[in-house]
Amino acid sequence: MDKIAVIGGGNLGVAVTEGILKAGMAPQSIHVTRRRVHYLKALEEKGVLVGSDNVAAITGADLIIFAVKPAQALGILEEIRPLLTKNQIFVSLVAGINLEHMENVWGIPSICFRAMPNTAIELQESITCISHQITTVENVAAIEKLFQTLGPVLIIQDDMMAAATVLGSCGIAFALRFIRAAQQGGIEIGFNAENSLKIAAQMVKGAAELVLQNGNHPEQEIDKVTTPHGITISGLNTMEHQGFSSALIQGVLTSYNKIKS
Repeated sequence: MDKIAVIGGGNLGVAVTEGILKAGMAPQSIHVTRRRVHYLKALEEKGVLVGSDNVAAITGADLIIFAVKPAQALGILEEIRPLLTKNQIFVSLVAGINLEHMENVWGIPSICFRAMPNTAIELQESITCISHQITTVENVAAIEKLFQTLGPVLIIQDDMMAAATVLGSCGIAFALRFIRAAQQGGIEIGFNAENSLKIAAQMVKGAAELVLQNGNHPEQEIDKVTTPHGITISGLNTMEHQGFSSALIQGVLTSYNKIKS
C-alpha cells in the first residue's frame, strides 16, 4: 500500500502508526490527523505527515484506518464520506460499531474491515482481531499481512468483536493492573520500586511465553511450580479465597456488558 491515512491520532492511532513505522513503512507514506496537532509532534519529527485536515489525509489513500472515539465517529465520517471511493480499504478501530452499522447507517462505499488491536501494537506485540464484510481473498490477505507485522492476527466473526475488544484490548489494562499490584507486593517484601517492577513485568512476560510457546494450559504450567505444602500454592489459595479469579472474570463481564449496552 502506497499511502495510509490514520484518522484519529489518539493513543491507539499513534500506537498503530508507531507499529507500522517499525514494520518498515516509509513515514512520508502515512498521514495522521487529530484536532490538536501538537500532540503528534513526535510522529512529525519522524517524517510522518500530520495535520487536522481529514479530507486531505484520505485523498488518494489506499488504506484508511479509522481510529476515532465512538462519540466522534459519525461527525467525522460525515465530513469524509463524500470523498471515500469504492477502491479504498476502510479499517475501523472504533469499538462497538459493527460492520452492518458501518454499511447500512454510515453508508461507507469502501471495502470495510474492523480491527481491534491493543496499545502493544506500538511494539509489534498486539493481538489483533479482524472481521470483514464479503470481499476478495486478496484484500483479506493484504490487511492480515499488514497487521501480522504488528503481532499475531485472528480473523473472527463480526459478532465476536465486542468480546475481542474486552479480552484483547481492555485486557491489556487488566494485565497491567496485575503487574502494578505485583510490584506493590514486591515493595512490601523488601524490593525498591524499580527492581520490583522489573521483576513483576518480566515474570508476566515469561508466563505468557510459557503458554504461547509451549502450547500448554496455564494450569499445566502452574502445576510445575506448586509443590505439597509449598509457598506457591499457599499464595495462590490465599488469592483465590480473596476472590482473585472471580474478580477478574467479573471485570471482563462488566466491560462486555458495558460495550453491548
